[in-house]
Amino acid sequence: MSVSNRSSRPADARITRSSRSAESQDSGSGRYGKPRKKQADSTLAQDLSLMNVNGQGGLNASVGKQLGQRPSGPSANKSGGGLASVARLMKMGRCKNVVVVAGAGISTASGIPDFRTPGTGLYANLEAYNIPYPEAIFNVDYFSNDPQPFFSLAKVLYPGSHQPNYIHYFIRMLHHKGLLLRMYTQNIDGLEKLCGIPDDKLVEAHGSFTTASCHLCYTPYPAEDAKRLIMNGNVPTCTFCTATVKPDVVFFGEDLPQKYFLHTQDFPKADLLLVMGTSLQIEPFASLVNTVRATVPRLLLNRHAVGPFQRIPLRRGDHVELGDLEDTVRRFAEMLGWNNDIVELMKSQEQEQCIPTLVSGRSGKHQTGSDESDVETCSKCSASSCLS
Repeated sequence: MSVSNRSSRPADARITRSSRSAESQDSGSGRYGKPRKKQADSTLAQDLSLMNVNGQGGLNASVGKQLGQRPSGPSANKSGGGLASVARLMKMGRCKNVVVVAGAGISTASGIPDFRTPGTGLYANLEAYNIPYPEAIFNVDYFSNDPQPFFSLAKVLYPGSHQPNYIHYFIRMLHHKGLLLRMYTQNIDGLEKLCGIPDDKLVEAHGSFTTASCHLCYTPYPAEDAKRLIMNGNVPTCTFCTATVKPDVVFFGEDLPQKYFLHTQDFPKADLLLVMGTSLQIEPFASLVNTVRATVPRLLLNRHAVGPFQRIPLRRGDHVELGDLEDTVRRFAEMLGWNNDIVELMKSQEQEQCIPTLVSGRSGKHQTGSDESDVETCSKCSASSCLS
């Protein structure tokens, strides 16, 4: 993120990242920010949501049935009614400006943990960093005091060791079909770009590892140099003010990138909103889903009902499809008749990314038993099979 991008932003357009869950902690004023009370949905919705988390979806389903609504509990993924309804609208040509809102859940199929899943999420495995609460690892004030916890986590999060999955290519197919108005992602893994979603169709609301800068004076710093230092356990420092340099990932308390403000143009134009793999816990990103016109259909594809999709009854035009996200998206693609196209797109993209290189053993040759021979392998995956 350059100095010009930050300094040119109008004062009244400044928006910083904040965490609902961090603000709702009942711990009083803390050293790294004063928690505020979370604004909850109705008591009924909270009770039913709690029962869903505990695996008791029966009451939610029965209440939804009494209210004439499709259930939004764990059983909601059985019928596929929401998918079918939205697929029908898309096939009729009623959805030509699709906005996608996505979170960490779209990347779990690529082997990247999400943040909040109990037991496996990144926030559940941060005890070793001795931080006051999980979100502190992305708190800019805490980082200024102790950057090592984030740099330790950054070694896991840096792009390069994971590949896009079917969900990413489904969104790429939306663009290929001329339907994607914009994708807004919370993710910093870079998989959206890697699968071929153009930069002008993508808003990385929480920044990325592509660039780096001083966290105090914003002086740019070579991203590759920062990565090399961090990976080697060192701390990159600013050449201007000697403060700590970090990748331009947006921390709690930092300004969102200027590109985020495209939402003021995009969401009023949207005729379909797809919400995928997000807990809708981080503001102001979470509130974007409420800015489309009241008549616009919204489809949540997720493991759990979140945000406004927890309400009973659902808003007219809202659809909820719960379960394994990759399986759900695959069924959605099959309803649209896109599955074969997506599979072919994945194959062609993977072949483009696999570049044959010569892997040499001693004497410039690859060792195969007692014989020496030249072997071409993929520089990405170190396997010859991907070249066939």
